[in-house]
Amino acid sequence: MSNLVAPHGGKGLVCALLHGNELEAEQEKAAGLKKVQVSDRAKGDLIMMGIGGFSPLAGFMNKADWKGVCETFQMEDGTFWPVPITLDVDKADADAINIGDEITLESNGTVMATMKVSEKFEMSEADKKWECEKVFMGEGEESVDGKFWEIAPEDHPGVIMVMAQKGVNIAGTVKVMSQGEYPDEYPGVYLTPAETRAMFEERGWSKVAALQLRNPMHRSHEYLCKIAVEVCDGVMIHSLIGNLKPGDIPADTRVKAIEILIENYFVKDNVINAGYPLDMRYAGPREGLLHATFRQNYGVNNMLIGRDHAGVGDFYGLFEAQDIFDRIPKTGDDAKDLLCEPMKIDWTFYCHKCDGMASLRTCNHDKESRVILSGTKLRKALSDGAEIVDHFGREEVLDHLKLYYAGLTEKVEVKMQGAASGDSM
Repeated sequence: MSNLVAPHGGKGLVCALLHGNELEAEQEKAAGLKKVQVSDRAKGDLIMMGIGGFSPLAGFMNKADWKGVCETFQMEDGTFWPVPITLDVDKADADAINIGDEITLESNGTVMATMKVSEKFEMSEADKKWECEKVFMGEGEESVDGKFWEIAPEDHPGVIMVMAQKGVNIAGTVKVMSQGEYPDEYPGVYLTPAETRAMFEERGWSKVAALQLRNPMHRSHEYLCKIAVEVCDGVMIHSLIGNLKPGDIPADTRVKAIEILIENYFVKDNVINAGYPLDMRYAGPREGLLHATFRQNYGVNNMLIGRDHAGVGDFYGLFEAQDIFDRIPKTGDDAKDLLCEPMKIDWTFYCHKCDGMASLRTCNHDKESRVILSGTKLRKALSDGAEIVDHFGREEVLDHLKLYYAGLTEKVEVKMQGAASGDSM
C-alpha cells in the first residue's frame, strides 16, 4: 500500500501510451488514417496523457468540459481541472472528419497518437476571447481597468497562443505512440509519474514537495527548496523541458545549472532533478493550479508556490497564484478534488543586514538592504552583459549561464515587470 498521495481523479494513473504488440498494431493502423498536424502545445499534452501526467484525462476535452473548466474549474463530471486541454484544427480538416472517425495525430513528421473523434465544436473569436478572460485575466495592473485587451494581444504569450488557434476543437480519446525526443535528450531527467513514484517509494518518502522551474535556479529558488526539505521528506525540482517564449533559457542549459547547484549545495538524497514535457501556457494562477494537479500524479502532495508563480508581465497579483487555491471548488470527494496542497512562501530575497536569505515574514529591514531575486531579472542581466549583483546566484551556476549567453548570436530583449524588478515591494 503506497503512502504517497493518490493520482488525481480517483482512477489511478491513466496512461494512454502503448507498448509492444499493441504499439506495433496501432502504428500500422495509423498509417492508413487521415493525418492531422498538431501544435507543439498539443504534442506535450499528448505525451502527458500517454505517461499518466494528466490523469484522469484520456483525451482532449469536449465542449462541456472546456466550458466547465473555464467557468468553474470542473469538468462535466465534477472533477477538478484548471486549464482547458483542447485540440484545435482548421475548418477544412474538421469538415473532413466525422464523429466516430479515427485519425492520426502528427507533430513535425512524427506520429504521436491516434484519436477516436467524439465531438467537434467551433471556436469563434468571441469564444477564444471568453477563454482568455477566464484563464489568463488576473488581478495585476495590466489586467484591470480595461487594460487587458489593450495589452494582452501583443504582450501575453498565452493569449496570443489561444487567439491564434484554429477555428474548430475536436474531442476524443487518444492512444499515444511516442514520447517525442524527451527520453533521448534528457535521460535520467525526463521521468514519468510511475518512475518518480517508484523513486519516492524507494527513498521512503511520503510527504513530497515540488518546485516548478522555467528559469535557472537563483538563490530564492534554492531557499524555497531548502525550506521544503526541512518540513518534507524530499523535494523534486521539476523543470519544464518543453517550449518557452523567446528570450527564455533553453531546457538543457537550465537542467545543467540545477545539476551544478545540487552537486555543490544540497544533500543529494533529499532532492531529485526531473523534467516534464509541457509547453508553458503562462496562465499565472490557473497554471499554478495545473502544476499542482499534474504534480499530484507524479506523487507530490505539496506544491511550492511563491511570488508571481507562472506569471508574465504585470497581468497577475504578486500572490494571486497562492490565493486561488483558497477559491477552488471542493466537493468532499477525494476522487474529484485537488489533493496536492500549496506550500505558500512569501517574497524571498537576500538581506545584507540579516546576512542571509529572508522573506517579508522574517526580515524587518528596508528595501535598500535587500537583493531582489527573480528569474526575469537574472535573464535580463545576463542577456545585457550586466554585472550580476552579489548573492543573486551561486558563482558556479552563473559561470555556466554566462557561457550560454556568450555563445548566442541573437538576443531577445527581456522585458522587466514590477514583480521582477522589485518596484512593487
